[in-house]
Amino acid sequence: MQSRTALVEDLMDRFPQVPREAVLKEDLLRGGIAFDESALSGNEDGDVKPKSYFIFSFDHRTLPELGAAALRRPPEEIVLTGGPYGLRRTVVSVRVNPASPYRVAADDDGVLGLYLDGVRIADVGLPPMPDYYRHTLANGKSVMEVAPTIQWGYLIYLTVFRVCQYFGAKEECQYCDINHNWRQHKAAGRPYTGVKPVEEVLEALEIIDRYDTARASTAYTLTGGAVTSHIGGKDEADFYGQYAKAIEERFPGRWIGKVVAQALPKADVQRFHDYGVRIYHPNYEVWDRRLFELYCPGKERYVGRDEWHRRILDSAEVFGPRNVIPNFVAGVEMAEPFGFTTVGEAIDSTVEGLRFFMSRGITPRFTTWCPEPTTPLGKANPQGAPLEYHVRLLQAYRATMEENGLTSPPGYGPAGPGRAVFSVSSFMDSLPAEETAEEAPEPAR
Repeated sequence: MQSRTALVEDLMDRFPQVPREAVLKEDLLRGGIAFDESALSGNEDGDVKPKSYFIFSFDHRTLPELGAAALRRPPEEIVLTGGPYGLRRTVVSVRVNPASPYRVAADDDGVLGLYLDGVRIADVGLPPMPDYYRHTLANGKSVMEVAPTIQWGYLIYLTVFRVCQYFGAKEECQYCDINHNWRQHKAAGRPYTGVKPVEEVLEALEIIDRYDTARASTAYTLTGGAVTSHIGGKDEADFYGQYAKAIEERFPGRWIGKVVAQALPKADVQRFHDYGVRIYHPNYEVWDRRLFELYCPGKERYVGRDEWHRRILDSAEVFGPRNVIPNFVAGVEMAEPFGFTTVGEAIDSTVEGLRFFMSRGITPRFTTWCPEPTTPLGKANPQGAPLEYHVRLLQAYRATMEENGLTSPPGYGPAGPGRAVFSVSSFMDSLPAEETAEEAPEPAR
């Protein structure tokens, strides 16, 4: 059997136009990382920013199976540099897998490194505990619970609804563990607020605004589970929109406002815009029709794939095409037993979707699939998708952007290897560095 080192180096050699940093990052994201106890955080009392479990588990084991990593959390992210591959600064979201061939451990001098097949391949930096995490709300809740930051502090992630109303085997997306993640944290006795009150979110943001003196936080994302009926008498647009309205009134222009929600009718999307949201993420999850119907049964039942796509296009008339950025879950195209059986077929299907949107000025982005063990696709595919799929996707993604004259989307920080901070896929690491600083897009009128 080919070693993981040989696999990674073979793909680096075969696809030299894909940054080496991105090849390695995709492998870490799809397969996870093991942590020695020397590399774990001190939770909220330590000097390292701990993993917040901001929406999904993004782990290859359940909390009870993580051992020490469930008691002393791993870091939110790691940053890789140097080593035999000469890595430029690479920010990677932490996905814990005790069985991974990648391990973060300290050497004899106490210096952390990333080891692959027992060989040190990179220096590891940990995110420092931000000052705003050291303060609590008046009711004692932590800022990390209410308004955690990811992407090395760039993005405030506001999961204001911790569960999803697509519930059960006949409705839940087959790769998604949002509902299980809620259950496991509650079972472990961790604070994990189901619906975050607007006032708590504003109080947490006030703390971040006060203590983030370097202005590292540049954007916020409002998100959570789908709302198929109502929460507190509000439909999905008004439920998530109320937070944007309150934030923009209290902190006008402080952050780029983004919302991840279902593909809603144009009138609902207009309400998001009116509330002050600048970027809309109506995620389409997977392009292939058959796979969408199988993997997203609730979305197919309530909206349907064709209507979902029509609504994405309609939303571009409200926000402007550049500010509509739907996500897909890269890798589920190859999940057994229903997915494509060759990398070429999977890439062709995904590129068809990219061209559909990019030819209209809409730039999708993607999250690298983590096969979480409580999901149907995770149980059936514990190894995830082949690394070659992820590497070829990066190549195809950049080529399709260039074909359509598009540049990196707003709201994701800088692009380019050594510069990117987007941590849950390598698409920003794989795009060319842009000389001008990112600007917050003005809402379309």
